[in-house]
Amino acid sequence: MEFKNLENIDFETIFHAFQQAFADYEIHFDKEEVRSMLTRRGYNPKLSFAAIEDGEIISFTLNGTGFFNGLPTAYDTGTGTLKEYRGHGIATKIFNYSLPYLKEAGIKQYLLEVLQNNTKAITVYRQLNFNITRQFDCFKQTIKNIVNLQNNSTDLTIQPIDLEAVRQAQTFCDFAPSWQNSIESIERAKSQLIFLGAIRNDTVVGFCIIDPTTGDLTQLAVNPEYRRMGIGSAMLQRAIELMKTDFIKVLNISDDNQTLPQFLNSKNIPLATKQYEMKLKL
Repeated sequence: MEFKNLENIDFETIFHAFQQAFADYEIHFDKEEVRSMLTRRGYNPKLSFAAIEDGEIISFTLNGTGFFNGLPTAYDTGTGTLKEYRGHGIATKIFNYSLPYLKEAGIKQYLLEVLQNNTKAITVYRQLNFNITRQFDCFKQTIKNIVNLQNNSTDLTIQPIDLEAVRQAQTFCDFAPSWQNSIESIERAKSQLIFLGAIRNDTVVGFCIIDPTTGDLTQLAVNPEYRRMGIGSAMLQRAIELMKTDFIKVLNISDDNQTLPQFLNSKNIPLATKQYEMKLKL
C-alpha cells in the first residue's frame, strides 16, 4: 500500500473510486453530480490523497481548498474506503499523511461536516482533535408535496440577477453559510447555478440561488424589512419551476436559526438529517 496525492489522477479514475467506495450506501451519485460537487467545493487534486494497492485506489480523501472565515482552509469534499478495506484505519492514515502537505501549502484549518448519527466517524474525528463548531439541519421534500406557494403580491417580480447583486444581498442572511453554500463556492460553480432576485420598486428585497440539476436550494433570504409578505414563497415557487429534479433539498441551516426552518416547515419541507460542522486548527 502506498499513499500519494491525486494531482495526476484523471476524473474518470476518481469517479470510479467514488462509485466503489459508496456502492453499498443508500445514496448514489451520478458522474455529473460528482463533477459538479468537486467544482463547487473547490477540489484541489494536489492536496487530495489516496491509498493505492495493486494500482487501485482503495481509500481516498478529496480536499477542497479556499478561505473560510478569513483563513486558508482545507475542506473534506469526500472521504471513502472500499468496503473490504474498512475497519483498518486507512482513512486516518491518509489524513495524517496529508497534514504536512496541507501545512506546507499554508492551510491553517481543516473543516468537515459529518452526519450526527455517524458516531463512529465522530469518535475518530474527536481522536484527531477536531471540535464541533456548529450544528446544521438539512431539509428535503418531493416537489409535488410542497404546499402554500401562493403569492398575491402585484408589485413583486421574480427575475434573474447577477452574482454581484447576490453578493450585495448577503446582508439579508441570518447566519454565515457553510462551506458548500458560501459565496466563494457559489462563485466557483456560477455557471451551473441560477440566481433569482425578488424585485419591488426596482429594489432587490430577496434572493435565492438554486442548482437545478441537483435540486439544491443553496441560499434563500429576504430583507428583514420585507418578511412575511409572501416574497419567500414567490421565490420558492419560481425555484421549483426551474428544477430539473422531482425534489428540493436545503442543506446546512445553522440550528440556532429558526426563521428559515419555520418557513420550510410551513411549505411541508421537513427536516431530513442533522450534521455537525467540525474544525481542526493546523
